[in-house]
Amino acid sequence: MRFYVLRVLSGQEKKVCEYIEVAKSNGTLGSYVRRVLVPMEKVTSQRNGKIVVKEHPYMPGYVLVEAALVGDTEHTLSTLPNVIGFLTSRTTDGQLEPEPLRTQEVQALLGQVDQDAEGEGRFDVEYSVGDSVRIIDGPFSEFSATIDEVKSDKRKLKVMVKIFGRRTPLELDYTQVEKE
Repeated sequence: MRFYVLRVLSGQEKKVCEYIEVAKSNGTLGSYVRRVLVPMEKVTSQRNGKIVVKEHPYMPGYVLVEAALVGDTEHTLSTLPNVIGFLTSRTTDGQLEPEPLRTQEVQALLGQVDQDAEGEGRFDVEYSVGDSVRIIDGPFSEFSATIDEVKSDKRKLKVMVKIFGRRTPLELDYTQVEKE
């Protein structure tokens, strides 16, 4: 069994997984499909001062299927509702056939998904130097500040807050501020 990539209509990834699971359980795909994965990532955003965490497909429009493409398996998978087809390559005789993912690619994808599941995921708000923000958490909540430095890899901001007429530097997490 190898991992293959199914191209599906964007937004229908989970529905396609359900169709495949039903086909597995009713015997159409039987033991030819082992796993069906929709790699998901967490996306953190702010709405009305509240932190909202949602899950979105890591690769919109694609579903990973661990399968043995023997008999009608390829045809059955590619003719399911909302499925466009397999990610293919041309053979030496010019035919298109589903191309399996290499082991390193699968491990990298699964490792990235595991890493995203453990962490906070991607932050959906873009900050840049000079932006005005309002601090919403911590001892300086309700203060206004100006961004001096953005450390996107650590999800930290260095901001300048005016306290008693003096500019004071603070290092804050993305979740502790919101754009004004």
